[in-house]
Amino acid sequence: MSRHIGIVALSPEGSAFCYRCIGRRIAEIRNASRHPLVTMHNRPFSTFVDAVKQEDWNAVAQILVDSAEVLARAGADFCILPDNVAHHALPIVESNSPIPWLNMIALVADSFAEKQWERVGLIGTRHVMSGSTYQTMLGLRGIRLLVPNEQHAAAIDQIIFREAIFGKVSEASTRLVHEALNDLHDRGCEAVILGCSEAPLLLAVQDSTLPIIDPVEILTEAAIAHAIEDHPALDIA
Repeated sequence: MSRHIGIVALSPEGSAFCYRCIGRRIAEIRNASRHPLVTMHNRPFSTFVDAVKQEDWNAVAQILVDSAEVLARAGADFCILPDNVAHHALPIVESNSPIPWLNMIALVADSFAEKQWERVGLIGTRHVMSGSTYQTMLGLRGIRLLVPNEQHAAAIDQIIFREAIFGKVSEASTRLVHEALNDLHDRGCEAVILGCSEAPLLLAVQDSTLPIIDPVEILTEAAIAHAIEDHPALDIA
């Protein structure tokens, strides 16, 4: 049988986007009898937000471990986490989790291996843009990471927490995100990572002046591949 995928949900919007992506990819597996099971679990999102605001990464880790334990009891073979900032706590989580995790940040960094990009932009919450979530992984691969200027960064953080996590982003906010992308382009960025699981709400990708890297889409592909990797006959359309 295929491996059972467990989704640790935090932001309702971002987690729903991940679930939809996985569902669409599963539908493309021709042998329907081999479609992997998917189970999603969440703790109250407000609890997670409060812990992040206090930079209490042990509390964040406990939220993630709690979900992993529930998913393991439900039969999940491994976990995925479609949230960028929570990956900061993953090293704490992995040693206490009953099942393994796919690391979205490492997957994104690995995806750059053949692209030969030297300078990449990052858009996300304040904790993602100013923290070490992506900086360490990309730096080890010789990639310089640039973030929006202070004004854009503060505005994007507010857009995510005041609009995107509730499923709505205004046209004015979308324009501001595009302004930040254009500025990163002018500073020499060759691509931009959308380090926010609500990324589809933030901008129209087709209008971007730069290639867009959506970590949740990369995570989705990796989860499907891991779930069916022992079944070479499972062709994906």
